[in-house]
Amino acid sequence: MAYKYLVIVESPAKAKTIEKYLGKNYKVVASVGHVRDLPKSKMGVDFENNFEPHYISIRGKGDVIKGLKSAAKKAEKVYLASDPDREGEAIAWHLAFLLGLDLKDKNRVVFNEITKDAVKAAFKEPRAIDLDLVDAQQARRVLDRIVGYSISPILWRKVKKGLSAGRVQSIALKMIIDREQEIRDFIPEEYWSVDGNFQKLKKKFKANFWGMDGKKKKLPNAESVKEVTQRITGKDFDVTKVEKKERKRNPALPFTTSSLQQEAARKLNFRTRKTMMVAQQLYEGIKIGRTSVGLITYMRTDSTRIADSAKEEAAEFIETTYGKEFSAHGQRKTKNAQGAQDAHEAIRPSSTLRTPQEMEKYLDKDQMKLYSLIWSRFVASQMTPAILDTMKVTLNQNDVIFIANGSKVKFQGFMKVYIEGRDDGKEEKDNILPDLAEGDIVQSVDIEPKQHFTQPPARFSEATLIRTLEENGVGRPSTYAPTLDTIQRRYYVKLTQKRFEPSELGEIVNSLIVEFFPNIVDVHFTASMESDLDSVEEGKEEWVKVIDRFYGPFEKELTTAEEKIEKIQIKDEPAGFDCDVCGHPMVIKLGRYGKFYACSNFPDCRNTKPIIKEIGVTCPVCLEGQVVERKSKKNRLFYGCTRYPDCDFTSWDKPVGRDCPKCGKYLVEKKVKGGKQVVCINGDYEEDVQK
Repeated sequence: MAYKYLVIVESPAKAKTIEKYLGKNYKVVASVGHVRDLPKSKMGVDFENNFEPHYISIRGKGDVIKGLKSAAKKAEKVYLASDPDREGEAIAWHLAFLLGLDLKDKNRVVFNEITKDAVKAAFKEPRAIDLDLVDAQQARRVLDRIVGYSISPILWRKVKKGLSAGRVQSIALKMIIDREQEIRDFIPEEYWSVDGNFQKLKKKFKANFWGMDGKKKKLPNAESVKEVTQRITGKDFDVTKVEKKERKRNPALPFTTSSLQQEAARKLNFRTRKTMMVAQQLYEGIKIGRTSVGLITYMRTDSTRIADSAKEEAAEFIETTYGKEFSAHGQRKTKNAQGAQDAHEAIRPSSTLRTPQEMEKYLDKDQMKLYSLIWSRFVASQMTPAILDTMKVTLNQNDVIFIANGSKVKFQGFMKVYIEGRDDGKEEKDNILPDLAEGDIVQSVDIEPKQHFTQPPARFSEATLIRTLEENGVGRPSTYAPTLDTIQRRYYVKLTQKRFEPSELGEIVNSLIVEFFPNIVDVHFTASMESDLDSVEEGKEEWVKVIDRFYGPFEKELTTAEEKIEKIQIKDEPAGFDCDVCGHPMVIKLGRYGKFYACSNFPDCRNTKPIIKEIGVTCPVCLEGQVVERKSKKNRLFYGCTRYPDCDFTSWDKPVGRDCPKCGKYLVEKKVKGGKQVVCINGDYEEDVQK
């Protein structure tokens, strides 16, 4: 016999990494994800028999299952080493069923990182399959199946085929549409600010108007500004108060799944799906020399807990690399968010000693970016706080009060390694004020009133939507990426300038679910349901009772919806021109992927055309066609010529209709930090950034 023990993991990459650690007595194979699931063609849940799920082998997995059974027969013992979460536990349970393994046998092996020490330690302490974890996953799967397979057919019959509904996706869609309604209803309000540039001994600094006569004053209109400026009669301002303080700033906690997805979006411009795909690669193993090593811990977690051994290693590294004063010596306490599972650790490098600089030669570009982010965040989380010197100066003339705030970093602490990103994209900078004291006199260089209008709330980005879902207790680490993917694939929403915008179809679906299935889109109800599922995992609740409490009211809502929802006709709009095939009028139809032109003589004539948007620029290559917006297969915006395929001009950047004054090639508009910039395609000319 070539091997004594069979180990089953989920992915081939993980199998290769682990087999090298375990030696010749072990054979490691992959199940390639799930092997059994509910059938796609029907509900697969027995409502008359305590919601018993009817599992079948997944289509296309026959050869994999056959191979696993054959390998298991040759082994003295089978170990199940699928991922360390609910879903991984369920996969292990399904494998045990297919292979006829005893559920009481200690054959379940879990590890939070794929390193030699962690894997070998895990195999020394195998356990039985945790049936509470399995039940929690089973409850979630059955619940999602009941919701999806009950509401979706109603949407197909009443609206159009191909639509779907789900617990988390319906709430995500509602959040996007509610935000869009806020934007539509928003009425801008005027307000003003008065900014002053001041100087002392030619050292300039800025201060902002605060108030008059010792009271804070709002500036709602030009008249209120005039009252302020008329009171200012000269250039001299008295320094009436100087407050100097020392402020500590603590580092961000190490990454959870959600915070990693958000920060990768802010700093690396990664979509959620891409972040998880690259993180999976780093977790499962990267070839370093002759062996493969998992570079990070498991990437689906809502815990910020760190193993003591990892803290000790980080403390030693920080002391050696940056100095003792930078190390928190592993003493920094972390507190998990309410409802966090704490099944495993935060996302961190499996070894702090594997620095990004050393790993760069083994990683591709995206892996390097994400590994650097995870490594830096973790190391910074184990460092001492930064210390900032802050200064607040009050200026006064005729009881008109301006305030200047300044700060500078006194001790970098964790900021030497990493600073958390911001949703507004702005970077924090030192604002150093001159050395001022009470009784000093400073001169105003200019006083500048500015008119402003309040802005509507911003549309959700992937990062801000994930954060809002998490803050409301909706979904779990493994659900965010597929949820965002689903609402885009169904064309309920689209990403416009990296922000979610609902489609007409999305608004129709949302209005029906809100009216007829209010609990499905009730944030508190869904958060409570997540809490119930957690109780199942902890062994405090039976999964059947959780489903039963939900299904009673839901069944009544289904009956009402079937009776009261009327067939919705999505009317075609006239396109304003005739079909170039048969001469009948063309119309604008709403399809699964958005609007398009179609012949009104369908099905006799099947002529269709995409709706293209001209940008008012003549093609810079053929000088005949017009440049139009197009979408790639991955839904990315690019620009092309209307004469395609006769003219093959394409560009990811928007042509501006002008030629380069240096070389005569065409100019394009690029998005850069802080705004947009017009540049030459040859790269030897650029204009100032437009904010």
